[in-house]
Amino acid sequence: MAIPDENLWDYDAVTAGQAGTTTVVELTEENIAMYVEIAQNPDPRYQRSGSEQHSTRPLVAMPTMVLTYAPLLRENIAENCGFVALEESTMARRQTPFAKCEIRWHRLAEAGDTITGSRRVLEKYERRGSRFVTFGVSAVNQSEQLVAEYDYTCIFEYAKGQRQMPQDQTDSTSPVSDNAPEPMPGAQTPQPRLLTFGDIAVGDQLVSLTVTESEEIILKKNDFRLAGKHRASNIHTDEEFAKQNIFGEAVNSGPATMSYVDQMLQLSFPLEAFYGGGSLLMRAITPFRTTDIVTFEGEITEKRPHSPDSPLSQGGVVSCRVKGLNQRGDLVCLADATMVMPG
Repeated sequence: MAIPDENLWDYDAVTAGQAGTTTVVELTEENIAMYVEIAQNPDPRYQRSGSEQHSTRPLVAMPTMVLTYAPLLRENIAENCGFVALEESTMARRQTPFAKCEIRWHRLAEAGDTITGSRRVLEKYERRGSRFVTFGVSAVNQSEQLVAEYDYTCIFEYAKGQRQMPQDQTDSTSPVSDNAPEPMPGAQTPQPRLLTFGDIAVGDQLVSLTVTESEEIILKKNDFRLAGKHRASNIHTDEEFAKQNIFGEAVNSGPATMSYVDQMLQLSFPLEAFYGGGSLLMRAITPFRTTDIVTFEGEITEKRPHSPDSPLSQGGVVSCRVKGLNQRGDLVCLADATMVMPG
């Protein structure tokens, strides 16, 4: 039997303004705690301790959880516009992986909130022979207040072919340095050292965070969905499929790495600094692979008082640069964050 032609949603078929259906997700203490577990974050603010089981204070969601309770769902946009997403194709299946994402936060999301997510194509563009598509997603709560929004860019066509795997993963006979760190599960979280606006100076170093990625966490992340269809096979979970794609092997997801940057920033900044104008832009540079040990480090790059028309009279705005470096010294990600600091 002949296989009918698919109306593939490739780069040429993508146009700005194409939109998907809306999703509605209820935030609960259970799914907030599950997200935190997958993010390898031990922060007690996101889970009930024994002494707080009967507290009336709702649990708050980690800032980057917006990528889960209002997910991108590019296959939903494709289907809603009469196309088949490349990830869903039976004839030309391939991944359109994460390139970068910028999240802008407006207010807290917490257990009991009902979040409506909407998604659309913002733009497509070419750079150095590669082709990219940027999507816009917004998250609105039950009071019709904008909680957060983000711009998420995917690689639809990669000009350079498949990325080269690191030597220590392609050559089992290569020597291993005596000083190479042993992989340890989870995030090695130091004590927070919260900064205040008055104490901050340009050049100050942020508290660092070291994370080891594991296959178990990658699989849990893939299985944890609050909206959209579960896809068991992708470049994060299916080694054979991943070998046919850009990175040549299974890797973690961009949103997972963003959750680690989020956690690292919270070691230096109060949670309220994310909201009312806080933002995080992260660019993926080198794939974050299973057993990689990545250390996230940052520094203050700018400090300025609030503008005269701001409703805030004290505190100010702080910018910082975060780099994630793996055990080989490769730059895994580069991020820029804006924090709205209280007085």
